[in-house]
Amino acid sequence: MFETSIGNPLMWGSFAILIVAMLALDLGVFHRREHEVKTKEAAIWTAVWVALSLAFAAWVWFEAGRRPALEFLTGYLIEKSLSIDNIFVFIVIFDYFRVPAKYHHRVLYWGILGALVMRGIFIAIGAALVSNFEWVLYVFGAFLVYTGYRIVRERGTSVDPGHNPVVKLVRRFVPLTDGYHGKHFVVRHAGKLMATPLLLVLLVVEATDVVFAVDSIPAIFGVTQDPFLVFTSNIFAILGLRALYFLLADLMDRFHYLPYGLGAVLVFIGAKMLVHDWVHVPIELSLGVVALLLAGAVAASLLWPPDEEEVPEVEVEDAPAKDET
Repeated sequence: MFETSIGNPLMWGSFAILIVAMLALDLGVFHRREHEVKTKEAAIWTAVWVALSLAFAAWVWFEAGRRPALEFLTGYLIEKSLSIDNIFVFIVIFDYFRVPAKYHHRVLYWGILGALVMRGIFIAIGAALVSNFEWVLYVFGAFLVYTGYRIVRERGTSVDPGHNPVVKLVRRFVPLTDGYHGKHFVVRHAGKLMATPLLLVLLVVEATDVVFAVDSIPAIFGVTQDPFLVFTSNIFAILGLRALYFLLADLMDRFHYLPYGLGAVLVFIGAKMLVHDWVHVPIELSLGVVALLLAGAVAASLLWPPDEEEVPEVEVEDAPAKDET
């Protein structure tokens, strides 16, 4: 049965104001000048976004009660953990295209703005489907079980930017400059408007998020069907992704057991959706299982680090030239 949303105009408006203010503060004040984000800065911003998410959960508890707040926290934890998989892909993309470190934040900033729009569209479609066709939950559940199994079997997400359809289409139909031109996505060269490789990277990042949304949106509907909670938990997880990227980019190879934890989470949520008509799983239990699976995967990664030969290397071929200016 589709849930009645707790999101009234005041809650939607307050959330929108908060997000717009934080985005303006991020780009307009703290990142007005392009620079390489260091670990300390990334840690501060990660803490800020986590604190905001927890404060928002407390506000939901105050406004709508305990259960919606726990549903938000569970959804946020799932989306946050799944977004870590994005970080590995971003590393591969930036390395393949040899993007200067000081422009990583700019690409992620605009990429995430696009992701906000795309996630909103996906969530609206998902909510409409669940509202009108309850059997869609079984489809989502089966899909999540299969996706979780695939992640465990393949030990994560494989990506090859050179074979990305977006890369092939842009290189075929859009004139590209030979190298980067500072922070610009588009420049005028010899009287002709041309895209820079930075725009190509941005488009690949956007396309990648669409692929990840196919996994993450069904997962959150396994926790709650309230559009307000689905959307807000997704947005908070996405907005904290940039800071988390800069904090964990150099440490991702240490979390080699994390794909098993993520896969297990998806299988659990998928199974929960498949049996929801016969077995009621309390939200407290769902939150505990998700947290335990993820914490166990992280702990196992730290206790049993990978051998050096097990750490995958990223090969870079036929990538755009690195900016020398």
